[in-house]
Amino acid sequence: MTEDEVKGYLKSNQDKALFKIYDLYKSEFLQFANRYELPKDDILDVYQDAFIVLHENALKGKLDELKSNVKTYFFAIGKYMIYSKLKQDKKSIYMESADDFQFDESWSIEEEPEENSSVRKLEIALNQMGGKCKELLTYFYYEEKKLDEIVLLMNYDNKDVAKSQKSRCMKNLKNLLNKNQ
Repeated sequence: MTEDEVKGYLKSNQDKALFKIYDLYKSEFLQFANRYELPKDDILDVYQDAFIVLHENALKGKLDELKSNVKTYFFAIGKYMIYSKLKQDKKSIYMESADDFQFDESWSIEEEPEENSSVRKLEIALNQMGGKCKELLTYFYYEEKKLDEIVLLMNYDNKDVAKSQKSRCMKNLKNLLNKNQ
């Protein structure tokens, strides 16, 4: 099947055409996703969600502007959904284990100067950064906003631009932290 045929099927709202594309990448995607430690049901959910996003993007005309092929684009959508799922699961595990935590009243804040020092260094480095980078990293890491929200809040062209900018800002932050040590 050619790229143009795949795009045409995705743009159509005909069930037969959509099922054909849905099945086209399924086994290969499931094999790809098995390298991540997710239950099979979660992988299937990710596949379905990624397919919905792919179909919606096709209807919006975003596939017409693709520089890669549809399969690569689709797998990238799925990969980021897997990462989000893993990140979400990691937070859940962390919160579950926090319930088992026992606080010892003999502990004091003074016993943790290294942590406070690290936090202070981070604050200094963030303040040395440009306003846009500080704002972007604050939204993403402190306020835990999704890139889609950040795109709207900061008027980026699209999610990829925001992701690239976040990567550059993190690199700058790491350089500042290393320089300030």
